[in-house]
Amino acid sequence: MDFILEIRDVTKTFPGTVANDDVSLNVRRGEVHALVGENGAGKTTLMNILYGLVRPDSGRIVLRGADLPLKQGFLGTDYGIGMIHQHFMLIREFTVLENIILGAEPTRGPVLDRAGARRKVEDLIARYGIEVDLERKVRDLSVGEAQRVEMLKVLYRNADIIIMDEPTGVLTPQEACGLFATMRGLVADGRTVIFITHKLGEVMDVSDTVTVMRHGRVVGDMPVGETDVARLAELMVGRRLDAPPRRSGSSFGAPVLRVDHVRLEARPGVKPLEDVCLEVREGEVLGLCGVEGNGQFELFEILIGLRRPSAGSVVVRGVDVTRRSPAARREAGLAFIPPDRTTMGLIAEFSLRENLLLGRQGDRRFSRMGFLDGEAIAEETSRLVGEFGIAPPDPDARGYSFSGGNQQKIVVARELARDPEVLVACQPTRGVDIGATRLIHTFILGQADGGKGVLLISADLAEVLSLSDRIGVMYRGAVVGVLDRGDATEEKLGLMMAGVAD
Repeated sequence: MDFILEIRDVTKTFPGTVANDDVSLNVRRGEVHALVGENGAGKTTLMNILYGLVRPDSGRIVLRGADLPLKQGFLGTDYGIGMIHQHFMLIREFTVLENIILGAEPTRGPVLDRAGARRKVEDLIARYGIEVDLERKVRDLSVGEAQRVEMLKVLYRNADIIIMDEPTGVLTPQEACGLFATMRGLVADGRTVIFITHKLGEVMDVSDTVTVMRHGRVVGDMPVGETDVARLAELMVGRRLDAPPRRSGSSFGAPVLRVDHVRLEARPGVKPLEDVCLEVREGEVLGLCGVEGNGQFELFEILIGLRRPSAGSVVVRGVDVTRRSPAARREAGLAFIPPDRTTMGLIAEFSLRENLLLGRQGDRRFSRMGFLDGEAIAEETSRLVGEFGIAPPDPDARGYSFSGGNQQKIVVARELARDPEVLVACQPTRGVDIGATRLIHTFILGQADGGKGVLLISADLAEVLSLSDRIGVMYRGAVVGVLDRGDATEEKLGLMMAGVAD
């Protein structure tokens, strides 16, 4: 076999955790090799070792027939390895072009050849169709645009092994197809792609080989043609999964959330939102989808009170909360699942107990005469850990020590513990494994079944289609249409997300 990469008996431990336990796998030259597993299975740690960001405790990695210097340390880019991280490695104050060429700046004599660098990047943009404004600063980019910058960084450095960590989470179905075509083009050029994803359908669509990890070990390795989605899911979680939850027919009550003619002008000439109108009713899940960067995040910030709209109003159960603080909106019955759990949902240095209490520390149930009631807090922590399946159940464990899926469970548990009237969930399962995703979906549907209103903002069309009663589509800061679930398909929604509507 023509293996370009051989990982042999790699073990890596962190305090209290065995991230990789005697892991071995082989990757063939010129293939798309999928790596799947639940959050915390060890996938990203293994790829960080391959890229040189983490040193293993033991084991070998053989690349193109030669051992990588694991003990001495190395940088993957020096060995033709590129990595597109799930959490981006970009400098916010630099422009897109500056981020792409950083560390690999071409020079003409002693002077930076900026024009030459720009031509090379523009050639990559044209070749692979990865559109992004090279002069914009990264701080002004959407999540999807920032991911494109990461992709261009890797291609600019001519990596022949490209690691992609959850690259389709912010793409429309049409864009995902375009990415898959790009991946096949890279493979046709002789490059190798290692593809980390939670979307098992993508594994079947684009991969040649799939490796499954669970609890830090490899539990399956096979050609894609010899398996199916159900078998992969069972290997990932170690048990047969129930059918994914889907929205059943329901009756709806009075409006609980209204967004009336909301506009936002971020600065002169830049209008992220244009006359947005939405209504969520009791017992309803309203899905809102769109490619990242079309105003969804700005709308979320307005709903939770981090931004003030230039015009329009936000009304919760007949009460105008447009100019109220986030805390006052919570008192009015709103709860929020933010799109980025690491920066908006949790405080990494806080314990599990403290993160579950955030925003409720003044509640009479948990404080008496200005002092926190440790016994009541411990009881609430134990209840939420059990109800939401948070692991490990250690109330003193720090936020950063939890896997992505369990971090998201902490956020969801805290928000639903408020018993809100309206849940605004923005990308609630991004980067979350299949088991945690199904659990979170069940809790979201439980809110609607209990007569609460849910606004689900997601770029995952399968998620929107399975959970929503109605589906709105955002494009360039406006809602370009709202469809009943029975009239919506991935193809139709994808076209609307791209600005092509009936």
